[in-house]
Amino acid sequence: MKNKGILTVVSGFSGSGKGTIMKELMANYSDVYALSISATTRAPRPGETHGKEYFFVSKEEFEGMIAGEELIEYAQYVNNYYGTPRDYVFEQLENGKDVILEIEIQGALKVKEKYPDTLLLFVSPPDAAELKKRLTNRGTEDAATIASRLSRAWQEAQGVENYDYFVINDVLEDCVKKVHGIIQNEHARVFRNQELIDTIKNELKEFSKGE
Repeated sequence: MKNKGILTVVSGFSGSGKGTIMKELMANYSDVYALSISATTRAPRPGETHGKEYFFVSKEEFEGMIAGEELIEYAQYVNNYYGTPRDYVFEQLENGKDVILEIEIQGALKVKEKYPDTLLLFVSPPDAAELKKRLTNRGTEDAATIASRLSRAWQEAQGVENYDYFVINDVLEDCVKKVHGIIQNEHARVFRNQELIDTIKNELKEFSKGE
């Protein structure tokens, strides 16, 4: 019996390092995971390419995807759309891959509402000062955008209780191992194994006859 993959959403404050964690998971465990690529209307950052980090589309194209119900979820964040294309995700899950969506909190909660079996993980730096330092050191955004992201982080912190796991990203290697362990342990949860449990129970029923 082929195990179905687990749909996992990893969120975190901008600058928490969640993107780096995803890259490390894919590098170390590429046979286990599939990383869903989001569509977005924001401009590419230096070094980003279409179809790798994101599908970069126009506002008109994105709104066409919404109208065609081609997205699992979508949200607007700092004046741009972000969304998760549907077909790729479900194809990978059926093939037994654990699919990871790296999306922000609005989208994560929409996915959990639609698909209750979804696993939600929230990644955070050890403290707020470290978050500000990481955003500043990234060097890709101006002071106003950084301030906007920090303000947004405070709002996002109000929804962390809706997640299943809260993971601190201090030492990257440790954090990657922890996230991998959490996702793989989920496969042993009873509700994810109901079909197998029912099969075993039916087989055991034969032994109870005549007692």
